[in-house]
Amino acid sequence: MRRGRFVRGLRNERGFTLVELLVVIIVLGLLVGLVGPRLFGHVGTSRQAAAKAQIELFGTALDAYRLDVGSYPSGVQGLQALVANPNVPNWNGPYLKKKEVPLDPWDAPYKYACCPGQHDDYDLWSEGADKAPGGEGENADVTSWQALKSRKAQP
Repeated sequence: MRRGRFVRGLRNERGFTLVELLVVIIVLGLLVGLVGPRLFGHVGTSRQAAAKAQIELFGTALDAYRLDVGSYPSGVQGLQALVANPNVPNWNGPYLKKKEVPLDPWDAPYKYACCPGQHDDYDLWSEGADKAPGGEGENADVTSWQALKSRKAQP
C-alpha cells in the first residue's frame, strides 16, 4: 500500500503548470524591460571612451614616428605610415602593434590631417556614430585636440 501512494505522489508532481511558466516569463520580461534600457544606454559612452583611448594610442605612435623620422606623417601618407614604411629614412616601425590601422568603434576610418593641423601639429578625429561632423551624445566627434585639452587640464 505504501508503495502505491508513493508512486501516485510522484505522478502528480512531474513538472510546472502552465500558470507557473507564464508567471516566470512575465517576471523575466519585466526585468528585461526595466534593466535592459539602462544597460544599453551605456554602449554609446563606452564607444566614445574606446575612441578616446585609441586616439591617445595613435598620438603616442605618432610621437614615436616623429622622434625617429623628424616629422609627423604627411596627410597623404596618413596613419598607414605607422604600420608600413612610406619610404622615409630612419623609419623604425611599425609603431602600432596591429598590422593594420584599426577602425573607430563605429567601423569607420579615423580622419587625419597634418603638418600642421587646424588645432595642433596634427589633427586626428572620429566623427562618431553618425559619421558626420559635429553631433551630440554618441554622434559627437572624438578628437585629438579635445583629448589634449583634457589631459593638460588635469593636475
